[in-house]
Amino acid sequence: MSHNPVLHSFLKWEKETPDHIFLRQPVNGKWHEWTFRQSGNEIRKMASGLLSMNLPAHSNVAILSKNCAHWIMADLAIMMAGFVSVPLYASISASSIRQILEHSQSKAIFIGKLDEYEKQKEGIPASILKISIDFYGITEGELISQWNATRQPLEKTYDWGAEELLTVMYTSGTTGRPKGVMFHSSAFRYVSKIMIDYLNRVNPLPAHPVLFSYLPLCHIAERDITEVLGCEIGASISFVESLETFGRDLNSVQPHVFFGVPRIWARFQEKILEKLPQQKLSRLLKIPFIRSVLKQTLKKKLGLSRALLKISGAAPMPLFLLNWFHQLGIDVREIYGMTENCAISHGNQEEVKFGSVGKAMPTAEIKFTDQEEILTRHAALMMGYYREPEMTREAFTPDGFLKTGDLGQTDADGFVFITGRVKDQFKTDKGKYVSPSPIEMRLLKNSDIEQVCVVGVSIPQPIALTILSEAGKQKSRSEIDESLLSSLNEVNQLIEDYERLKKAVILKNDWTIENGLLTPTLKVKRNEVEKIHLPNYPNWYAQKEIVVWEEAGGGKP
Repeated sequence: MSHNPVLHSFLKWEKETPDHIFLRQPVNGKWHEWTFRQSGNEIRKMASGLLSMNLPAHSNVAILSKNCAHWIMADLAIMMAGFVSVPLYASISASSIRQILEHSQSKAIFIGKLDEYEKQKEGIPASILKISIDFYGITEGELISQWNATRQPLEKTYDWGAEELLTVMYTSGTTGRPKGVMFHSSAFRYVSKIMIDYLNRVNPLPAHPVLFSYLPLCHIAERDITEVLGCEIGASISFVESLETFGRDLNSVQPHVFFGVPRIWARFQEKILEKLPQQKLSRLLKIPFIRSVLKQTLKKKLGLSRALLKISGAAPMPLFLLNWFHQLGIDVREIYGMTENCAISHGNQEEVKFGSVGKAMPTAEIKFTDQEEILTRHAALMMGYYREPEMTREAFTPDGFLKTGDLGQTDADGFVFITGRVKDQFKTDKGKYVSPSPIEMRLLKNSDIEQVCVVGVSIPQPIALTILSEAGKQKSRSEIDESLLSSLNEVNQLIEDYERLKKAVILKNDWTIENGLLTPTLKVKRNEVEKIHLPNYPNWYAQKEIVVWEEAGGGKP
């Protein structure tokens, strides 16, 4: 039996439930579906085509595509052929593509569903063989449609060993250039067992449940839930067509599991409040009969009417937002992990405590350094960083624990609370170290704020760099001044003197994936934000106003 759990599980369902729908892809509002039999036939032809390219054994093969049915097919084809997959974030620049492809020594690349391939293609070195999934319109190099028409399906798939390198997953680079995280095939077996155990204890899923995939499959948590878990349980996996159709697609699918980063949950809240202002919503929730109907209606409109598990990860979710959804009967469980530990560390399991990331997952060993850094050890830790032996050594303690870089504390009940990042701490002019994350979480309670980054290098007290939400941009400057002043006063009463915020600076340009200031999973790239704005800190600090508007800032005049 192959030790590759993803491939092994797929082959099982291909044999046992060949006519069950495996993949669903919307194109121009129309759903295209592939059964396990149809998927298997196409995947086997893709694997056959790969082998015909005469690549060296165990070559690295990249995937550049947004989430789609063929992302999963391409990855399974790479596995069937015995190659190593190297997924790339679909939104990265040509220079980042070149950097990763050259560093990973990839020999070929699948090119799939992309929005700006014309800008990205110059990042693919000429030496790398191109395979276009022309179902999505790109026709360079080898074409999957031709392989489907001419290739014979691969019959004998590669027999994976437990310790063989299966995939290299490059991090999204919040604190520097991406690093290639290596996993052997048995790591995903451990992940699938942990996830099944988690589901059985929290809320068991029905046979062949429905999953919905929209967060990048290059992100370890999405890959765990969509590909690893999806193949393990024989799920039907539906994909989003675009950002614009997200609400429509999710509403159509009504998945049994929904995984969202905090920004997605905040968007859900914004959409609800656009239709039902908070005062009206609160009033309706106090009426017993209406409360029950309203909760069910909102769940269905969001696409969560069947969701047995609603989880959030990738970044801390504000406590006020967790409580807000709880009032609607939508209990979001926070989970915690990172690429290097295959996203297996902590989770809110049978017991839930809002604001925490829960307790350690079964069989995961956890301990803390004297500086409160979280260390983890289990069977799915990375093999190391690809071609980076020194960085790999630095990532582990002598006894094999992974250094997460996250700071945390455990309460009396064993729940862990993330308090910040080791590298995010900064020292003010007064020589005091500040952890910005807890302060940012408190500020985000203000619905006028979309994103915030608390900084303080070279100034006596911290300041908050702020991006207004869509709701905030509709308000006047005086309204925003009053709103942010109120938030600063409230937050400053809850933190130490040396942490207190001197200013809130409202920036004129949003932070986006496209301008390199957000990761593909919507986390702020603090280093990149600071590179742009650090020279302005002293000037902003010296201004008499507490709420400072960058030149040509947002808000109504």
